[in-house]
Amino acid sequence: MANKILYGIENVHVAKITEDAKGNITYGTPFAVKGAVGLNFDPEGEITTFYADNIKYFIQESNQGYTGDLEIALTPTEFLKQILGRAEDSNGAIFEASDDTQARFALMFQGQGDQTGRRYVFYDCTTTRPTRENNTKQEEIEPGTDTMTITMAPRGTDKVIMAYIEPTTANQAIYDGFFDAVYVKDQTASV
Repeated sequence: MANKILYGIENVHVAKITEDAKGNITYGTPFAVKGAVGLNFDPEGEITTFYADNIKYFIQESNQGYTGDLEIALTPTEFLKQILGRAEDSNGAIFEASDDTQARFALMFQGQGDQTGRRYVFYDCTTTRPTRENNTKQEEIEPGTDTMTITMAPRGTDKVIMAYIEPTTANQAIYDGFFDAVYVKDQTASV
């Protein structure tokens, strides 16, 4: 039975992108980004309308992916080092420098549905440095969170932006191993 609703976010993973001189990309091993609070993503692009014969004669949408905010409890050290390019010294101190080189990455996560989970992958992402708000402790502890704006662009090699999968009897093994490696399209799939 198909989902009627989707909610929640869990199992956030990222995989660093490496690009060779010919523009071919490979993905590193995905690693978990624990503490997901929320993710929103809004479509990017424009609609071009051409009028002729006193009507909208031609309409074209430019799909440039998505931009959104990922809110997490605390940015993990692995993300700071692999994706944001920060350095760690032998004492475990993390250093941010003005010339840190950020990496592109695949973003993977699971949303829950009323019937099954849905697992997503965005194939070519970049991010801003996380914003953080710390407030004084009062009667109750209110945890601060980190928020990063993520751009989810079309992948340069094939213009694919994202994919998602829900489990079926036929694809259960693929679904179960989804976070082990970045999912690639089955070349026998129909369009």
